[in-house]
Amino acid sequence: MARAGVLLSIGAVALVSGSLATGWWLGQRNAPRSSGAEASAQRQIALLQERLASGTASSGDQQQLLQLLLASGNQGEATLVLERLADQEPERWQVRLLLAELRRNNNNRSGAERELRQILNLQPDRIEALQLLTVLQLEQGRGSEAQTQLKALMERYSKPSPKPQVLPIGLLLADLQQQQGQQQQAVATYSKLAGDFPRDPRPLLALALLKQEQGDTKGAQETMAQARSRQPENKDPRLDRVAANWGMASLESSKEPSPKASTKPAQAAPTP
Repeated sequence: MARAGVLLSIGAVALVSGSLATGWWLGQRNAPRSSGAEASAQRQIALLQERLASGTASSGDQQQLLQLLLASGNQGEATLVLERLADQEPERWQVRLLLAELRRNNNNRSGAERELRQILNLQPDRIEALQLLTVLQLEQGRGSEAQTQLKALMERYSKPSPKPQVLPIGLLLADLQQQQGQQQQAVATYSKLAGDFPRDPRPLLALALLKQEQGDTKGAQETMAQARSRQPENKDPRLDRVAANWGMASLESSKEPSPKASTKPAQAAPTP
């Protein structure tokens, strides 16, 4: 995609805790290996595959085999192991998420979506699956469908009052709106989330990032200051890192506006 979004990119600064379960294997796959280490890994793979074929492989054996296969770039065999693990332990959504990412990497988008739908059938608010599904839909020109899906989920979890699930889903929706050039809609979504979750700095942090991206440095500084005022006693280091990256000296602790000067009352920090 042409522009990295707030939630779907590393610029998210952990707006939603956790990440796609696939990062670990990408690192393993790309790590340099000596010829000796490679030969040892191949021997281990052969041994574990024998156990798998004979039906004596434990869950731990299968996970070790999976890691070795991915590290060696053997995605075809890794997919077979993941399919077995997903069927054996359907409650482990992380396995099916990894399988979905692997299918996507192999350009099997329909297969990837099928795996994600299975996760969401059991846990409609599983944000990691929603993130990857949104990416898939964007890649296929189905951004409007993705928006409809996320809005329906937000409505579902907003009755009779907004539940915690609304926040990460709403942040994902706003990022999707940015991806589709709907800047004003994204601002409205962030603002609504900020109002619905007055103790959480994340909607304001996301809004500050959007303003900075648009070149509105002053607006970004003001919004960041509002985000920081929401946790006067327990400072979130993520806000400090963002401010430092932007060179916002005015956001240093010694120059923060007092709670009385803030447009919003100071409140306790959100529970992670």
